[in-house]
Amino acid sequence: MKILVGYDGGAPAKKALQLAKKHALAFGATVHVITSMDKGNSLEAENRALENLEKVKSLFAEDGIKCQTHLLIRGTFPGEDIVDFAKDNKVDEIIVGVKKLSRVGKLLMGSNAQFVILEAQCPVVCVK
Repeated sequence: MKILVGYDGGAPAKKALQLAKKHALAFGATVHVITSMDKGNSLEAENRALENLEKVKSLFAEDGIKCQTHLLIRGTFPGEDIVDFAKDNKVDEIIVGVKKLSRVGKLLMGSNAQFVILEAQCPVVCVK
């Protein structure tokens, strides 16, 4: 089984990691954690993201869970990156953290979680 977690370092994403640990232990799954960034980010931001992903990998290693981390810089929205990665890698479950946005916030920034829920070809678990 393969579990995918979209990770941006926020509190909901950290809760998604905890749920992924539980599911991975229960099902003997491999966890893939991705961080999606825009093109044109500074090298410092990319290095910080890579450091965070290494910390995430060690979090899973503590419990003997196979974990692969991926930094995606494709120029697409994070929701698209998650859905495309899941499809390309035949992921069985996606876990995403969600936070409440106002209607204006959704209009201006969009909702990556909503995109994943509507477009993913596998089950999606949302954590808030």
